[in-house]
Amino acid sequence: MDIELTILGCGSSSGTPAIGCDCPTCASPDPKNRRTRASALLRANGVNFLIDTGPDLRQQALRENLRQVDAVLYTHPHADHLNGIDDLRAFCYLKRGAIPLFGSPFMMGNIRERFGYALHAAGAQWDKPVLETHAVEGPFSFSGVTVTPIPVMHGPWPILGWRIGDVAYLTDVSAIPDASWPLLAGVRLLLLDCLRRTPYPSHLSVTQALALAAQLGAARTVLIHMTHELEYHSLSADCPPGVEVGYDGMRLQLSYG
Repeated sequence: MDIELTILGCGSSSGTPAIGCDCPTCASPDPKNRRTRASALLRANGVNFLIDTGPDLRQQALRENLRQVDAVLYTHPHADHLNGIDDLRAFCYLKRGAIPLFGSPFMMGNIRERFGYALHAAGAQWDKPVLETHAVEGPFSFSGVTVTPIPVMHGPWPILGWRIGDVAYLTDVSAIPDASWPLLAGVRLLLLDCLRRTPYPSHLSVTQALALAAQLGAARTVLIHMTHELEYHSLSADCPPGVEVGYDGMRLQLSYG
């Protein structure tokens, strides 16, 4: 099973440039310093898994010419990871079918409470999303692909990372519980939260992210969910071999012999 992952967005909740900021990163003309809110598309066996639906989903989909979403894997219900859910209606319209959503019971309950209008059968105009919620608490199979939720901590809040094959996506992470380490064994490509240089209660700092990457030992680690405090080239210079800085539109491939 070959896997391709596209970073749709690698920014924090404010995005980069941040509104009203003239720092070197925000003022940079380098496209690698322009970050929409965190999301990714993972394609395995022809199945497109979208990870989170941030408020920049429409912009990201147009930029990447994305026309197919088969399922959505949610990490947690913060606005920068969920509030673009309405833009799934375009993909429902294109496929003339419902899109299944997967996440923790709390996550699915949050969606049902806040976005109940999107959970009804299609109308004649397909003018609303047509979504199905599925609460998961362990590995499951979707269209022949095994998907494993990875419980992690976002400050005091338990949320989910995701693993498909030897690819793991861990955003908004501050710690990995002991019980989750075996679920990450053998990961070769890791997408890892890295908010800023100074410590923050609910995210990994640069120092913490690099230490965790070394512990996990993936052949390739890509840093995501970064604030404008992190300039692409400056952070890249601080990364050890095997660790690199992500950017919007970055494509990563993992092949199996």
